Amino acid sequence: MSILDDHGVDDEQDDEERRRERFDEELRKLREMADQGSAGPANVDALEEIVAYYYENEKYEDALHFINQLLTLVPYSGDLWLRKGLILSNLYKYAEAIECYDRALSFNPVDTETLINRGIALDDLGRTTEAMASYNRALEIDPANEDALFNKAITFEKMGQFEDAAAIFRYLLDGNPLHRDAWYELGYCHDYLDRPADSLQCYEEHLALDPYNYNAWYNRGIVLNRMARYALALDSYDTALAIHENFPAAWYNKGNAYANLGRLHDAITCYRATLKLDERDVPAWHNLGNAHEELGEYEEAIRCFTQAIRLDPQHYESFFGRGSCEDALEHFRRALSDYNKALALCKDYPELWYAKADLLYNMGRQRESLLSYRMVTRLEPDNDEAWLDYGDTLVELGYHKQALKAFERASALNPASPDVQLSRARVLLVLHRTGDAVAALREALRLDPGRREVLRRDFPGLYTMLESDEAPGA
Repeated sequence: MSILDDHGVDDEQDDEERRRERFDEELRKLREMADQGSAGPANVDALEEIVAYYYENEKYEDALHFINQLLTLVPYSGDLWLRKGLILSNLYKYAEAIECYDRALSFNPVDTETLINRGIALDDLGRTTEAMASYNRALEIDPANEDALFNKAITFEKMGQFEDAAAIFRYLLDGNPLHRDAWYELGYCHDYLDRPADSLQCYEEHLALDPYNYNAWYNRGIVLNRMARYALALDSYDTALAIHENFPAAWYNKGNAYANLGRLHDAITCYRATLKLDERDVPAWHNLGNAHEELGEYEEAIRCFTQAIRLDPQHYESFFGRGSCEDALEHFRRALSDYNKALALCKDYPELWYAKADLLYNMGRQRESLLSYRMVTRLEPDNDEAWLDYGDTLVELGYHKQALKAFERASALNPASPDVQLSRARVLLVLHRTGDAVAALREALRLDPGRREVLRRDFPGLYTMLESDEAPGA
């Protein structure tokens, strides 16, 4: 019987406090024996029990202190060097842990447990190639070793080699369909490989085996959100939060699901719950600003975007969001300043260039807006609306031939747009291509017969020609 085993006393007659007192007293005696430093078998046994107790109770600093004492008495034990390595790994001292694993392997080079834990420590240091070599050595000794295979797959994940990782997890599941961790990790791989249906199935298999894993419920919600199944995603986040209420990422993504459903007030509640748990969460501040902006609560949105910027001055999305709110409030100079700050941080953002172009146009700065519209067409050459706006601005500045080219591009991209045909008609008329202008009007009318009165008002001369063409016998 262990000296730490208190089952020799009738537990039913003692309360928990007295048992705890006796246990602590026995532990105190053991520590006194160990601290005396006498090199005898009783001392070695006492140290081993103390180390085991502290390790099992996650008191790793204490465990490290006493295993060091133990190793002064028994320095040639591969098992003890392995245990010290495990303690150091739990203290995040991975480099020191690897030294211990290497000492353990010097006594037993074929110990697969040591090789696997050495690989895990190497992986934690980002030394993935060496980690793989350690796992492969363990698999040379024991090709069916599940721990070696599993941790090798985990390292593949960290290397971004998700297909290789998934192949190992599937192999493990073929041999053991109840391997819940393999189901979880396979779901993670499928998610990164953009196979959401497969990912969802894996998480559900995992949850059938481990229904209280709040991370799995959360990941299931993420996958459902990607599949646009927002109501089911909410159910997953709710389950995760029922298990672990103080889970800011679940509150945040629950807010996103509500926002996707258009339930903006509920989304705001979730984002605020996120910030209550982590007041420095920049995406939560940003999305809270987005929700207020969509509700037309621009001043509150500006406060949220400003807080996101204070926490992360490089967060160009929040400069953009704040600029959009200032734009809506007709604070044009402030809006332009924010758009420029956002573009200084991210120059290849077509939506941002588009917002700046529209703002400059509304400020009466058409020539400057022209450059921004042109930038949109370069970044998004298939954006027909940008080509249309670019062309209309060219017309206002008197660049009619260039405008026609822009309209032709817009027409090719979106032949079903009556607006493009009307713009074509205007510039063709200026270029004295009357027949082509009439043809463009005819096409606009075919695409949208309800515009007949608009055409009669805006193009009286051309409309007369169009009517004559439509007259019976014409």
